[in-house]
This record gives sequence, C-alpha cells and structure tokens, in this order.
Amino acid sequence: MAIDLAKEAQDRGIKYFLISFVDLFGTLRAKLAPASAISDMAKEGAGFAGFASWLDMTPAHPDMLAIPDPDSLIQLPWKPEVGWLAADPYMDGKPVEQAPRNVLKRLLKKAEDAGYTMKSGVEPEYFLVSADGEALSDASDIQAKPCYDQSALMRRFDVVREICDCMLELGWGPYQNDHEDANGQFEMNWDFADALTTADRMVFFKYMVKAIAEKHGIRATFMPKPFAHLTGNGCHMHLSMWNGDKNLFQDSDDALGLSKDAYNFIGGLIDHADEICSITNPTVNSYKRINAPVTSSGATWAPNTVTFAGNNRTHMIRVPGGGRFEFRLADGATNAYLFPAVVLASGLDGIAKKSDPGKPLDIDMYAEGYKAPANVKKLPLNLLDALRLTDGSEMLRRELGDEFVDAYVKLKMKNWNEFSRELTSWERANTLDC
Repeated sequence: MAIDLAKEAQDRGIKYFLISFVDLFGTLRAKLAPASAISDMAKEGAGFAGFASWLDMTPAHPDMLAIPDPDSLIQLPWKPEVGWLAADPYMDGKPVEQAPRNVLKRLLKKAEDAGYTMKSGVEPEYFLVSADGEALSDASDIQAKPCYDQSALMRRFDVVREICDCMLELGWGPYQNDHEDANGQFEMNWDFADALTTADRMVFFKYMVKAIAEKHGIRATFMPKPFAHLTGNGCHMHLSMWNGDKNLFQDSDDALGLSKDAYNFIGGLIDHADEICSITNPTVNSYKRINAPVTSSGATWAPNTVTFAGNNRTHMIRVPGGGRFEFRLADGATNAYLFPAVVLASGLDGIAKKSDPGKPLDIDMYAEGYKAPANVKKLPLNLLDALRLTDGSEMLRRELGDEFVDAYVKLKMKNWNEFSRELTSWERANTLDC
C-alpha cells in the first residue's frame, strides 16, 4: 500500500517537505513544500528548470517535474518538522533519461527481470575541517599514523555521536564509527540494503553530515583529495546479488567463498573499470587520489591498477569474506545513484559474457606492483582521459543510454575545460623563468 504523505505529515508532525533530486554532478537540488501542499506534489511533482542545475538542458526546455518517492521519506532527526523525499524527474510525462536516480532504477529493473536483486553498502569517508575549508578542524590531530586514534576520535565525539544518533533513530543500523587514515578524517558504517535504498541513504548521509558539522561551527567535506599529503576520501562499496533470500554470490566450496556469477561480475568490473572511472571518480581532484604518491601515513589506500585479490586492501577489488566483495575505486565525490548504476551495468555485462577475472593477485600492489602481469590495466591519469573512455564505451551507451552518456560527457568536459583555463601557482613557480 502506497504511503500517504499527507497522513504521514499529520502523524509525525512534519510541517515541510524537501522534494529533492540529484543532478549529473551529484549536487542535491530541492524545493521546500508545506505539508498542506504535499498531496498535490505527490501526484504532479515539484517544478524545476532543468537548465538551472547540472543537467544537459536549455532554458527553452519545459518544466521538469520531480515526483517524490513516498518510500524514500526521511524525517530529519535534528529538524523533525522537515521530511526529506528523493524524487524522480519527469518531463512531458516521461522519465528524464539522464536523471541519475532514473538511470539507476532502469538498471535495477533490468537486473530484476534477469532474476537479480543488487544489495550494497557504502563507506563514504569525510574530513572535518575549519569553516573556511583551509585547515583541519582539530589542530591536535597530528599523528603520522592517525588511523583509529582514540583521542582524535573522542575530540570530535559530539559531532560523530550526533550523526550516529541520527542514523540509529532512522533505523539504518549503524555499527561502527572510526577515525580514518588521514588526520581529520572519519568513516561511519551502517547496514547494507537494496541498492536504491542505499543510494538514497548515501545522498541523505552526505547532506546530514554537512548539516550537523555546520551546527558545530565546522565543515565536512567529501572532496576526494583535500590535502595533498594525506590519504583521500574513498567511497568503498560492498555488494552482492540476490534472488529472494538466496545470495547468488555465495559458494562455500570456493576458496574465496564466491560463486561463478560473482567471479563473472568481477570480470565485468575489470573489463570496464577504466570506462566507468569518470563516474566513480568524477572530478579533476579525483585523480590526485587514485594516482597519488605515498602519503604521510605510508599508503594511499587507493588503487591505480585494475586488479582483484582476497582480503588485501591494495587492490581495486577485495574479497573480505564469502558471498560479497568490496569495490574500492570510487571516491567521496561520486554520484550516489550513478555509482551503483555503472557497477551494476559492468557486472551484468560480465555475467552475460561470462567474463573471467583471472586468478586473484595476492601481492602488495603498493610495494610489489611490478610483479603484476604485463596486461594488467592502469586506471586513467586524469579526468580528460577518463571522459574519453566513457564517451567511447559501447557498454555504457547500451546499458545507460546515449542520452545519459552524451549529457554526462558534455557537461564534464565543460568542467575540464574550465579547469584547464586556470593558472596555478605551480605553473608560475616552475615556468615563469623558462
């Protein structure tokens, strides 16, 4: 039975609804609607000018109507008079093909028709920095190896506790919070769920973390590499495929506990990792994380080659236990809906083609990468190279559609060109006297 948003508002004391969608750059867009108008909004949608966000539209396009998904309703724990709703953009009565949530839903439907339900959990890392973004918010967080530092964690207890309390109240099943490998960096883990629910929660999590940090007079950033000498912000995904209550990736007879479907799925990711990289790692700054030199802690914890292994964090894909694997490529800037969409598209392609990922490569890729086979693929070195690979990907055009690929590449190329026009202090320091 569909959720009656007007009744939910009355029962929960919600006075306003944020009707939200995410654009191609991952920016959260919203309109604030009073509860008295939500019944009409639920049917007709909230109106937006698509050109005013990062979608490939012009001012001449008709209204884009974002129709809220009642099942996505989240009541803001720190502002309970407001309810947040993920919405699906429509135009002229049809889903907007390039809208990220619509892209993911199309892929999930294809998987469902083939007998697969994707379940995922994400680990978005973030830094707590000063309000102006120039420095860490904790001047005492200076250890060379700060990961799991109890003192640094507890100095930010008020912020971490409030975020975790919110997740507990929302029923997400948070189970651990830690100080991560970089000074000022944190990670919070919650239970996995179906891929759409996880994507909606990731969108809301990033908003929630930023909002709560602001309450405490500081700033939270998911920027891939905010500090050159420190480990960057990853967004690892743990995933499995199910049919009802059966985990289709589980095989207790296999050395790593994975089924043939799981290996073929991994094979698909290995086949297409470079093509999807502009989406998992979507900013100029992203390539300062996945192709970074050693950080002050001693390791970047980010991949730069397309490899997989058992329980070994130096690879792009890690298998920590049976029935699932961890995909470690994406960073904190990745679009919460496009990330699972391109992972699913790659994996389904691998299953269809029975792609062989080869044998797991159980070496330390940071210290012994030279031992990897000569045919192991490297990841793109910059956003331009990554976009060219996305643009030419037959798989992405087939699975996600030409309209999406063309729109994404067009807008991201504008982004790259804007960056290319900028002069940096490094350029002046190194070429002023050439």
